Amino acid sequence: MSIIIPIVQILFVSIFIFFVSGRLIGSNVNIFKRLFSVFISVSFTTFIFWYTYLRGAEHSLNTIKSVMNVSTLLWIGSMLLISMLIYLFFELFDPIALNDSNGRNVGKKFIIKRIIGYWRHQKRLRTVLSIAVKNGITRTMKYARNRDSDRELAIALRDTLEQCGGIFIKFGQVLSTRKEFLSPIFIEELEKLQDNVTQLSENQVKETLQQNLRGEINEVFSYFNMKPIAAASIGQVHRAILRKTNEEVVVKLLRPEVKEIMREDLSILMEFANWVTSKSQWAENLGFRDLAEGFVSSLREEIDFKIEARNMIQIHNVMKKSDLKVKIPKVYEEYSNENILIMGLATGVSLGNLAQYDIDNRHEIAETLLFSYLEQALVSGIFHADPHPGNIHYDLNTGEITLLDFGAVCRLSAAQQEGLKLFFIGIQQNDASILYDGISLLVKNTREVDRLELEQAISQIILKISYVERIRTDEIIYSIFTVIRDFGLQFYPSVSVALRVIVTLDGTLRIIDRNFNMFEEAKLFSSSYLKLALKKPFKEPRATKDRLEEELALIIPNLRKIPRRVDQLFKKVEDGKVILHHDIFSDKNNAKFITHLFSKFVLLLVGITFGVISVALLAISQFIHSAYAIYLNTASYLGLFLCAVLLVRLSIQAIRDMKRME
Repeated sequence: MSIIIPIVQILFVSIFIFFVSGRLIGSNVNIFKRLFSVFISVSFTTFIFWYTYLRGAEHSLNTIKSVMNVSTLLWIGSMLLISMLIYLFFELFDPIALNDSNGRNVGKKFIIKRIIGYWRHQKRLRTVLSIAVKNGITRTMKYARNRDSDRELAIALRDTLEQCGGIFIKFGQVLSTRKEFLSPIFIEELEKLQDNVTQLSENQVKETLQQNLRGEINEVFSYFNMKPIAAASIGQVHRAILRKTNEEVVVKLLRPEVKEIMREDLSILMEFANWVTSKSQWAENLGFRDLAEGFVSSLREEIDFKIEARNMIQIHNVMKKSDLKVKIPKVYEEYSNENILIMGLATGVSLGNLAQYDIDNRHEIAETLLFSYLEQALVSGIFHADPHPGNIHYDLNTGEITLLDFGAVCRLSAAQQEGLKLFFIGIQQNDASILYDGISLLVKNTREVDRLELEQAISQIILKISYVERIRTDEIIYSIFTVIRDFGLQFYPSVSVALRVIVTLDGTLRIIDRNFNMFEEAKLFSSSYLKLALKKPFKEPRATKDRLEEELALIIPNLRKIPRRVDQLFKKVEDGKVILHHDIFSDKNNAKFITHLFSKFVLLLVGITFGVISVALLAISQFIHSAYAIYLNTASYLGLFLCAVLLVRLSIQAIRDMKRME
C-alpha cells in the first residue's frame, strides 16, 4: 500500500503536466511527442527529486508529504519546463511539418486506435525510408549534376518506388508522363515501372454492386459481363445492358481496398516527398514536394466517382454547341455514386490501335482532336486532362471521336486562358516578347524578375527551335520549365497540368499522324476562332441584340452617375480632401501576418521583461539580510520560470512556421 500511494501521486502529477504543457505549447500538438516528453521529464525529475530530497528519509515512499511544499513546487515546475524543452527538441529535429495538408491525421479518434494507427504509420514510413536509403537515394541526390549521376539517381528513384509498391508505383508512372519537368533519363527509367494489377473476383464484383446499386443486380441490368474490359489500380470496367432502357453501358467499379490504401499510403508518400526535398537541393529545385502534392490531390479526386461524373457532365455541356465530331459518354446519374459509375458505351477503337487500320484522313482526325482540346481549354477553360491514346476512341463508321476517363480535368481562369493563347502564338511565331507576355500570365511573382533577362533566356530557347523542320513539343516545354525554375518562378498548378496535357496530347496526335505540327495547327485554330468571333454578331443578330441590351442595362445606371461623381471629385480636389491612401490591412493575408507577428513580438517582450525583472530582483535579494529576501527570491524564480515557458513556446511556434514555409 505504501508503494501504491506515491505511484498514484506521480501519475496524477504526470496527467497534470500533460494537459498544462499541451496548453502552453499551443495548438496542433502531436500527442505522441507530448506523451514521450512528459514520460522522460517525469522520470528524470522524479529521480533527481528522490536523490536530492528523499533518499535515506524514513518515509521516502510518500513523496509529496516527505518534503516541504516549496521543494514539491520546484519539482513540478521543473517537470513542466523540461517536458516543454524535450518537446522543443523533438520539434526541432523532426523533418516532417505538422500541417493539415500532409501531416498525420490527429483527429478525435479513440486513443487505442490512434496509437495502433500511429505505430503502423511509423512502421510503414521506416520501411519506405530504409528502402530509399538502401537504394542510395540520399547519396545520389547530393551529386545529381551530370548525365552519369542523373542516370544513377533515376535508377535509385525507380527501384525505391517499385519496392515500396502500391501508390508509390502509380506516383512513378505519373512522373513518367511529366516530360516537361523531368529529363529524358528519368522518363526512360520511370516508364519501366509496371503495376501488376489483379482482377477483382466475381464475388468481389457482386458484393460491390450489391452495396452500391439501388436494387438487385438483375433488376438494374438485363446483362452484366463479370469479365472486365480493363482493370487498373483504382478500379475496373465491365460491360452491361440496362434492363429499363435496353442500352449498352459501361460500369466502372472502385476497388474495395483502394480507400483504405489511400488513407495509409498518401500521407506516407507526402512524408517521403518532404524527406527527399529536405535531403536534396535537386529535389527542392524540381519541386518534388509540389509534384507529390498534386498527385495526392488528383488521386483523392479520382477515387470519388461522383467527381468524375460531374466532370463528364460539365465537358459534355461545353462541347454541346461545338461543330466538331467529338462526344462525351452519357452519365447515368440515377445509378452512379462515389463507388460506381455507369456511362454510355464508347464505340470504335482506341487511338493506340489505330495503326492497324488503313485510314486516309489521319490529318483530319488529329486536327479535330486538337481543335476540340483548344476549344475546351481556350474558350470554356475546362478540359479533359488525360489525353493518352487509350482514353480516346475513334469510330471508323461515323468518324466520331470519344473522350474517356474524366477522373482528372483541368480548369483555367480567364487570365490563364489568355496566357496559354499567347504561349502558343509566341512559340509558333518565334517571338520572345509574346512568349514572355504569355508566361507572365501563367506564373507567380513575375514582378520580382527582370523582363529583359527572362526574355533573353526565352530567346535562347527560340533560337534552338528556329530553322528546323520540327522540334519535339516535350523538349520545348521542358526547356521552358527549366528557365522558369532557374528564375525562381513557378507555374500555377492548373497551368502545370495544362502544359502536361499539351505534351501528352502531342504524343497522341503524332500516333494518329506522324507529321502533325501542333503549333502550326493551333495558329489555324486561332485565326478561324477570331473569324467566327467577328462574324458571330452578323450570324446571330437576335442573340447579339439581347446581349447588347443586357450590357446597356448594366452600364446606363453607372453612366448617369458620372456627372455627379465628377462634380464631387472636383469639389474634394478644391477643398484639398483628395488623399492617396493605401492600407496594407485591406488584404486579409497581410492583416493576418501582421497580427500574428505582433502577437509573437508581444509575447517575446513579455518573456524578456519577466527575465530582466527577475534577474534584477534576484540580484537585489543578495544584499538584503532579512525575511523579505525569501519573498524576493520566490518572485524572482517564478518570473524566470514564466520567462522560460514563454520563450520555449515561441521557439516551438517559430520552428513550426519555418516548416510550413518550406
